[in-house]
Amino acid sequence: MRRLFGSVRARAALGATLVVAVALLAAGAAVLLSLRGNLEGRADAEADGVARQVAARIAAGTPYAELDLPDAEDNPVQVVGEDGRVLAVSEGLEAISGTGAPGVTPVPGTEPDEDDEASPEPGELGDVVRHARGTATVEGEHGTYRFASVRATDGRDETVLVHAGASLAAQQDAVRTAAGAMLIGFPLLLAVVGSVTWLVTRRALRPVEGIRREMAEITASADLTRRVPEPGTHDEVARLARTTNETLAALETSVERQRRFVADASHELRSPIASLRTQLEVAAAHPGLLDLDGAVEDTVRLQRLAADLLLLARLDAGERPAGSSRVDLVALAREEAAGRARVTVDARAAGAEVAGSRGQLGRVLANLLDNAERHARSAVTVTVRRDGDRAAVVRVADDGNGVPEGDRERIFERFVRLDDARSRDEGGAGLGLAIARDVAVRHGGTLTAGAAPGGGALFELRLPLA
Repeated sequence: MRRLFGSVRARAALGATLVVAVALLAAGAAVLLSLRGNLEGRADAEADGVARQVAARIAAGTPYAELDLPDAEDNPVQVVGEDGRVLAVSEGLEAISGTGAPGVTPVPGTEPDEDDEASPEPGELGDVVRHARGTATVEGEHGTYRFASVRATDGRDETVLVHAGASLAAQQDAVRTAAGAMLIGFPLLLAVVGSVTWLVTRRALRPVEGIRREMAEITASADLTRRVPEPGTHDEVARLARTTNETLAALETSVERQRRFVADASHELRSPIASLRTQLEVAAAHPGLLDLDGAVEDTVRLQRLAADLLLLARLDAGERPAGSSRVDLVALAREEAAGRARVTVDARAAGAEVAGSRGQLGRVLANLLDNAERHARSAVTVTVRRDGDRAAVVRVADDGNGVPEGDRERIFERFVRLDDARSRDEGGAGLGLAIARDVAVRHGGTLTAGAAPGGGALFELRLPLA
């Protein structure tokens, strides 16, 4: 049972069925109440007419014994005086309730004496006093009626109440018939609604099942080149499939990038480790041949490479800049340029402060200066300025050969070195610019490459002001 209702289409079918059931119950109740009220209104009108006719005869002076009352089975009539005496009833009426006077036998002495010389004067016809629901038994048959009570004054100035009823048998039959039809029709309609909802939902969710099946196969095979099927519709399922494929593509790119990173890192680490091992093995066999400076240099290079790889791993993990504070880019640029003979700083901005990690931003400037010094012929210029009240801009330009336009984005990829002929010792591992851009992005800024006015390379670091 839990597995069945764990299905979306089962829940959708059940939900639709419940909603329609509630709506049908409300509509059915409203129809029955309306039908019942309408038929009761018609019965009240019929009872009013009969009661008024009898009351009019009484007001006209007709003796109670000559009222010619209607058939008791259809319209039972009871005439009651103010003192509760029953003055007249329909023939065959055996019992009555709902009128306030249960008697069905006229009391003797209600007619004027035959010796009265004066004819009774005409009385008055009053209004309908009330409507009530009651019962009557006519010749052994028990029925339900709506009674109308009309006040009248007879020729002897005696006020009487005329109670006339209208049968509710037709109303009850109609209500029972309508209720029976609903009891038969509603379950059938609910079954149709549930079945149609089940089929429509199943058809609508069929692409989702295809996406789920394909994702399960991709997970099992670890083949990120596969894609889920995209339906030809323009609904939410199609958008889900497109988003899933975009996610798979991004995941494939990320995994491939990670694989290349691991392979390149292993390759870059192998060289200094092998060199250091060779020197140590030679020193162990021939202590007099130990190249201590070379061993130290390889160790430092290995240390720097390990530090670069660790920083990239932290950046990839989404680590936010540690020790965030206000950093003066002018002071930072002068600090990093100190001791570099070919580097000059042109500080055109006062108060160019940004928020971030001083250590990481210093690493960015150091990497840019190292790269510029490797390619410059004679000079490297660092310019710091403000771009309005929004950003601070640091430009590092050299007078070297520059970067070809087609490679200005590729140089920010990891382990990319445009000059494949230069040695690793001179060119580095190809991580400096990648680290610089990642740090800039983590600080909400950008790092781009372009052409310097002197023909060399120009790197522009743009960071939001604090």
